[in-house]
Amino acid sequence: MATTTSITTTYAGEKAAGYISAALLSANTIENGGITVKPNVKFKQVIKRLSTTDLIADGSCDFAATDTVTLDEKILQPEEFQVNLNLCKSDFRDDWDAISMGYSAFDNLPPSFQEFLIAEIIAKIADQNEKNIWMGATATAGEFDGLVALATADGTVNDVVGTTVTAANVIAEMGKVVDAMPSALYGKSDVKLYVAQNVYKAYVRALGGFGADGVGAAGYEAKGNNQAINSLLFDGVEVFLANGLDSNYMYLAEASNIFFGTGLLSDHNEVKVLDMADIDGSQNVRFVMRFTAGVQHGFGSDIVLYTPA
Repeated sequence: MATTTSITTTYAGEKAAGYISAALLSANTIENGGITVKPNVKFKQVIKRLSTTDLIADGSCDFAATDTVTLDEKILQPEEFQVNLNLCKSDFRDDWDAISMGYSAFDNLPPSFQEFLIAEIIAKIADQNEKNIWMGATATAGEFDGLVALATADGTVNDVVGTTVTAANVIAEMGKVVDAMPSALYGKSDVKLYVAQNVYKAYVRALGGFGADGVGAAGYEAKGNNQAINSLLFDGVEVFLANGLDSNYMYLAEASNIFFGTGLLSDHNEVKVLDMADIDGSQNVRFVMRFTAGVQHGFGSDIVLYTPA
């Protein structure tokens, strides 16, 4: 009589951190330090803001208040999401070592199946999370309001109306964003010009030179288009490739002024891979995941949003 082996594993609380960390923190913007991460947000977190004006006054013999101190706050409130998948083991038999699954019709999961399943799902979650960070809309299932939606709704953000970005106009269009940057931000170490993929590619193409709109006769370091540029600057500002931005969008801010919140390490996080053979006699494997995620910015007046017309 064949023995049916059911592999059921549960990762909860801190044990889930490795898997959930890969899903959430592998998003390009988070992984490369483009945003401030706030873990352990169980419900919501208050972001305190302080601003001052007229700090210095002429000297005198008397004490006279010289400043206005304004305290207010923004709320970072991650939303809850889940992944519920029901996969049949038979769909994977042609892709795995059949011997490792056993000869019985009541076969086992291959040793690497669980890791493969988790890795595949996590990669897709990370990709979606990157898109949500920038272009998400909470009205859409599986999304939260991204940084672009929040900036659009904030009347203090410095808005720049743009166009379709090409290698011919990318320098002029990026220049509009930097020109709209508040002077107090210029030169700060964590200011970044976040750009969509097509903008980044257009800028690299322009740096290749050779054309009427190229930079220099033979391009950056005289290498033309045959070059690998690991880091880019524009007018002294770091250019950050934000894969989650839609084409032709740009966003300038300090990384310390934009926040990603999650209950990453809370007890409510859990990852489960359940073999249903011993539960309902089926060949199904269920993948269950729950997590929270959301973004917020601090001072809208320190942000520039470039939106294509």
